[in-house]
Amino acid sequence: MSTRPASTPRRRSAAGSPAAEPVRPAVPVGFVIAICLVAANLRTTLTGVGALLPEIERGSGLTSSWGGLLSTLPLLTFAATSPLVARASHRLGSARLLVAALGVLAVGTVVRSLPSTVCLFAGTVILSAAIAFGNVLLPALIRRNVPAHRIQGISALYVTVMGLMAAVSSGVSAPLAHTVPGSWRTALAWGVAFTVAAFLAWLPRMRGDKPQESTVAAHSPVPWRSRLAWQVTLFMGLQSLAFYTAVAWLPSILTDRGTSSTTAGWMLFYYQVVSLAASSLLPLLTRGRHDQRWTAAGASVLVAGGFAVLVAAPALSVLACTLLGLGGGACLVLALTFQSQRAGSSGEAAALAGMAQSIGYLVAATGPLLLGILHDTTHSWTLPLTALAALGLATAVAGHGAGRDRHIRHRAARGPVRRGHAYAAEQFGHAARVADGAVGGACAGEEAAHDRAAFGGVLDLIEAESLALTQDDGAGLSDGEVDGDRFDAADGGCGQGGAGDGGDLGGDGDAQGRR
Repeated sequence: MSTRPASTPRRRSAAGSPAAEPVRPAVPVGFVIAICLVAANLRTTLTGVGALLPEIERGSGLTSSWGGLLSTLPLLTFAATSPLVARASHRLGSARLLVAALGVLAVGTVVRSLPSTVCLFAGTVILSAAIAFGNVLLPALIRRNVPAHRIQGISALYVTVMGLMAAVSSGVSAPLAHTVPGSWRTALAWGVAFTVAAFLAWLPRMRGDKPQESTVAAHSPVPWRSRLAWQVTLFMGLQSLAFYTAVAWLPSILTDRGTSSTTAGWMLFYYQVVSLAASSLLPLLTRGRHDQRWTAAGASVLVAGGFAVLVAAPALSVLACTLLGLGGGACLVLALTFQSQRAGSSGEAAALAGMAQSIGYLVAATGPLLLGILHDTTHSWTLPLTALAALGLATAVAGHGAGRDRHIRHRAARGPVRRGHAYAAEQFGHAARVADGAVGGACAGEEAAHDRAAFGGVLDLIEAESLALTQDDGAGLSDGEVDGDRFDAADGGCGQGGAGDGGDLGGDGDAQGRR
């Protein structure tokens, strides 16, 4: 499948004269900073728990089982809370809801640090629910405010910030517990400073943020029946399972294979550093590519290879951690990017992110638990690591499907829309969409009127042929998705070689168009 060009196509007016090439909007620096501040809060309050867990168990009298539950509780809360975000965003507006979530996160962080075991668990649930809202809202906000060609770069940036703060939290929490008053309870709350900063950064952005019920993108349903949505969801869940399992068990695996506990801790740190590097470099290596099938599959194979090395050659732990970090960092960026790129609007992005993260984190929560059960049953790491390698290959299959350059579309009663029509509607009328991806060529809003004025002849063709499709039972895609790769309008002069018959739609900025 060919990739969409990175440059904006040169469009022609209805009269055939060249139109001025639009200038791509830049991403405001303030918005990027605000996104990064939110990202700094999405893992900081969670990753420090692992480093503090021995002291938490000693100080609160918790058994190892209860300590394991404390570590798994955030993932279970993510799974339970994520489906609620899209509906709440429609009612309140994304920015307003994010500000509320940041406030709840600050409250939950403080509650968790109070001298009570009940508060320890209750605060963990509260702050985890707030983080789940942030996890889902960020892809939707990026989809709404960032040009398509910048989505992957911004996603990689906030993933890098998120991973960096997670590593910092893991490193400083234990030393803080030995130096500040209140011991580990105070160390659990140090990240609240970043929460307050993010809260203040987003307060001004509440102005003008309208609930999505009043927009065209309102009431975007969760795409449960979309094969592409399930591929995005499974990719998100399986790559999260590999990450959280590695973070929870990698030091134990290396220690049981003869590595000292200190060296095992440094290997975990090395794994996270390599993952950060991969997250940062991926957008540079894939710039201009919208088809990410082989990138996602290749990164997943690297993860599978890392687990396989731990099985076959435990002494090569550096190689194993390198493969796990390279593949895992790339998979995380792609998993979050797909939640924005595969949606056609900010409403659809919130719905897709809610589905991907609710099911995905539920899948991820089973990883550390099942790995421990397999190890206790077999008294060996061979079977658990082999299972993780096999799941890495399954992740490659899901990633290959999720990486297709397509948008999720929902069926309606009057029938589906052909691939070409949906692509033309996307290229020539960003707001002139086929309603719910099915009702042929229905234009909505002032932007649709503007697009019709500039590309009236093309949209008339789309409208006429799309309405005709409602009589055609065999047209459309089986899973309700549209392919954004090309537009072949029958007898309309818009084809692969249509330079002499009206030109190619969606070109690379010159008269030759898409190849």
